Amino acid sequence: MQFDDAEVLCKKTLEIHQEHSAPASLEEAADRRLMALICEAKGDYESALEHLVLASMAMIANGQENEVAAIDIGIGDIYLSLSRFDEAVFSYQKALTVFKSTKGDNHPSVASVFARLADLYYKTGRLRESKSYCESALRIYAKPVPGTTAEEIASGMMEISAIYEAVDEPEEALKLLQKAMKLLEDTPGQQNTIAGIEAQMGVMLYMVGRYGEAWSSFENAVTKLRASGERKSAFFGVVLNQMGLACVQMYKIDEAAELFEEARGILEQECGPCHPDTLGVYSNLAATYDAMGRVEDAIEILEYILKVREEKLGTANPDVEDERKRLAELLKEAGKARNKKTKSLENLLGSKSERVKKEAKKKWSSLGFKS
Repeated sequence: MQFDDAEVLCKKTLEIHQEHSAPASLEEAADRRLMALICEAKGDYESALEHLVLASMAMIANGQENEVAAIDIGIGDIYLSLSRFDEAVFSYQKALTVFKSTKGDNHPSVASVFARLADLYYKTGRLRESKSYCESALRIYAKPVPGTTAEEIASGMMEISAIYEAVDEPEEALKLLQKAMKLLEDTPGQQNTIAGIEAQMGVMLYMVGRYGEAWSSFENAVTKLRASGERKSAFFGVVLNQMGLACVQMYKIDEAAELFEEARGILEQECGPCHPDTLGVYSNLAATYDAMGRVEDAIEILEYILKVREEKLGTANPDVEDERKRLAELLKEAGKARNKKTKSLENLLGSKSERVKKEAKKKWSSLGFKS
């Protein structure tokens, strides 16, 4: 994930191709696809598009029809990121035509294009077309052609699940995630992927109010991620935060605080103290401390959050106003006025005040937890 370093190395590789390789070689095309991937990851979509077009021209010159179709999918993805929807549809349809003619109507490559078209039509508000393409893809995954791997089917189901989640059909999304996980259970080397599915299932279960099941799903994901060495990743921090929210709904306030505290440390390290994900965990931790009776700690965190949000969003932003109201309520409870000079985050997070085991008397919804 060190994209700046990867870009430097890939650029040197392309310079070597230009000096020593024949024009439009397959090797150069492969490296241009890699450079496109790097540029896309960095948000430089125009450069990514340029490299993919050059790679496509090289593949066409070498008669690599299926590779051209695969590149067309990548080009469609870039157009979709740029909100150039008509061009994205054209690229996807080109790839679809080739895959159908070379691989057959029921090949997972065809289903993959259907899933992309479903996503595109969802993003453009054409929900009927989106659902139709989802159903077409699922029909292929239900009766895959010989040679289709479990990973291909599971990946496709995860993509379609995300669309069902987006259109507010969490139960359908959950069913697809469960099927995907079952497919991968006996596949070696898929523990991190399964953990990701379990984490997403936890989110789905949380959305439909099945908090105990959500907690179990998050716990399974956390256990796998700890075992695989992912315990310092930003994703792990986000999962800990979601598990903490499930604990809140189950009134496991002490466990919620521990999870939020661990998530805070990871996200500070990986994303920085001002990142939206980190601020969300701070907010949850402040709400938890409030519920536990640690009002002073909650006030200090909220003062920091408000300071950052005012600097980044402006004083009139609705999020800033919400935080200001929460802080005012706590200050009123504590009998204080707002401290204009907020303590440093280092001092704030180094606080070791004793935990007060006190259940919240107010409604949980008023505490301001953030997913």
